[in-house]
Amino acid sequence: MDRHIQVFLNRISLLAATIATILLLSIILHPPDTCIPHFTPHNSLKFPRSTCDPHHQPRPFSTLEKKNHRLWSTSAWLKKVQSFSNIFRDAQKHDRSRTFPILSNSSKSLCLLAGAGQEAMALRQIGVSDVTAIDLVDSPPLVSRADPYNLPFFDDAFDFAFSAQFDVVLFPTRFVSEMDRMVRVGGFCLLLVEQCTQEEIKEIVGLFKRGKLIDAHNFTFSGSKMTKIVVKITNSTVNLL
Repeated sequence: MDRHIQVFLNRISLLAATIATILLLSIILHPPDTCIPHFTPHNSLKFPRSTCDPHHQPRPFSTLEKKNHRLWSTSAWLKKVQSFSNIFRDAQKHDRSRTFPILSNSSKSLCLLAGAGQEAMALRQIGVSDVTAIDLVDSPPLVSRADPYNLPFFDDAFDFAFSAQFDVVLFPTRFVSEMDRMVRVGGFCLLLVEQCTQEEIKEIVGLFKRGKLIDAHNFTFSGSKMTKIVVKITNSTVNLL
């Protein structure tokens, strides 16, 4: 009796193995349709109907050059560059308190916290050839990555330094100290800040250990009320207003 039961169990095992083999072969030779269907409007037949559709293609790889071309062609980008260009062209003019400009085409210039690089592009567009722009995150080819509180440059390496982000810096004293250190004697630092009072201007200028206030006035920048502060780096350690 036990022998008949064993034979019966062996036959069941053989049958189960045979069925499993057939199912496996069927799956390999005829894979199930697991593609995700897509809703396709009646007038949009160019879109794939599922992820298995032969017309379904991944988005093509976009080079940095193409990405920059798209960014630099937007109206927002062009308006921002134009706004910076107006500021720098004004800096190229003779200032009301001096007979020489604070910026020239030969000025070795530094932009701090330059974002995507609109100010760097603006400087180059008005003819300034030597422009270095840095931020905590790089944005090639206009902006390189560097720590604005510990700049990787020698003392007195630049003729002109600019920043439109002083209002958001975490360590204002350290930020200005590095800007002060970077600019040679006779060079200039230009800051754009939210519109401020004379007392606030005096406080900002006081952060410069070698600087003297040359100009400060309110103006409108990209629809916002701002104050432009120009500091000249001198041999003096006393800040004058």
